Amino acid sequence: MNNYGPIEACQVCGSTDLRSVLFLGYLPPVNTMRLIGSLHDQETWFPAQMLYCPECHLVQLGYAVDPKILFPPEYPYTSGSTRILRENFADLYHEICEIVGISKDDLIIDIGSNDGTLLSNFVQGEHRVVGIEPSLTAKIAEDRGIPTLMTFFDNESVDRVRNEYGQPKIVTATNVFAHIHKVHQVMTNIEQLVGEQGVFISESHYLRDVIETLQYDTIYHEHLRYYSLTSLKYLLHAHGFRVFYVKRIPTHGGSIRVYASKSDDYSVDPAVDGILREETVAGLTSDAWIGEFRERVVRSKIGLYKLVARLKREHVQIYGIGAPSRASTLINYVGLDDGILQCVLEIQGSKKLGKYIPGRRIPVLEESKLYADQPPFVLLLSWHIASELCPNLKRRGYQGDFIVPLPKPHIIKNDQVKVA
Repeated sequence: MNNYGPIEACQVCGSTDLRSVLFLGYLPPVNTMRLIGSLHDQETWFPAQMLYCPECHLVQLGYAVDPKILFPPEYPYTSGSTRILRENFADLYHEICEIVGISKDDLIIDIGSNDGTLLSNFVQGEHRVVGIEPSLTAKIAEDRGIPTLMTFFDNESVDRVRNEYGQPKIVTATNVFAHIHKVHQVMTNIEQLVGEQGVFISESHYLRDVIETLQYDTIYHEHLRYYSLTSLKYLLHAHGFRVFYVKRIPTHGGSIRVYASKSDDYSVDPAVDGILREETVAGLTSDAWIGEFRERVVRSKIGLYKLVARLKREHVQIYGIGAPSRASTLINYVGLDDGILQCVLEIQGSKKLGKYIPGRRIPVLEESKLYADQPPFVLLLSWHIASELCPNLKRRGYQGDFIVPLPKPHIIKNDQVKVA
């Protein structure tokens, strides 16, 4: 049985003593988007509740949705379209070469490899690679010369990799390790791949960043778990892995990169104990942060609505910029619709163009409309990269002002934006 539905026990330690952090109501799958002009039809919405486990300190979603719903073949996300991710993956490659050391004969496996952006760095270094990716973006990777199994990461794909390609030296899971249901089965499969000498490297949204910068918009059904290093270490140790290196990285508004292995060949970097101590000081090993976090979310929601309401009373047009997955949570939780946001704009080539934001009839249109229409305000739905986004939009000719929705809603005037 897959046991999709309400999560009644901690996904890591099994405790049933789960504390409610935040309930955002019912949300649609963030990447299920209907074509513009399609008839109104029933959409499926699922409860979105964040829970905290006082036993292992994992923060997790309270409902598991069938991944075939969340990650259909036409899944629209491509990692190569984001500069910060391309740079992050290039950094990861060089870091692996330095910290682990890999030869051209070594095999690298990427779980949830998407369009092959991460593995392309290893291909350029002439290493052997294989991606595992369930969506049609696997074909993009294949066209780039990156061998990719178009399937979910499961027992069958693990057996196929071992039989056809052998034992990998490195297994990576970047921004997918928190997405897969039945995490202990995932870990067992990873154990089968890396063996006693290999290295597992994960990158996940970092709980401390989620709390400190109020990223409630990252709460959606693809994200089953929100890791601190404390909770991640608990999980990895349960399967015999030893964390030996950790690094905070800027991707997705703040993530954590963790190296783990069963081998004693790798000395433990001081950063591991350092970050664990910081988490204790920051209160992540108790539930003391929950009440304040919940209150800040509510105040932020009201503040954004108040800001937008003032502009709409003046009959001002507001366009949205960017349609990342997190935009769907923000739009639906705050209650924005096409009377507030006339449209959301995406870059040319995006698979989200010509569709509606999930749960709303807000159309996603091509970004050139911004420069032609010059709306007085844009809402930055990719607000976590505002420092990069605002100068880029101004450089391309946008003359209006920018609404930053989180953590505290505010407006950045166009003349305040510096363009290099």
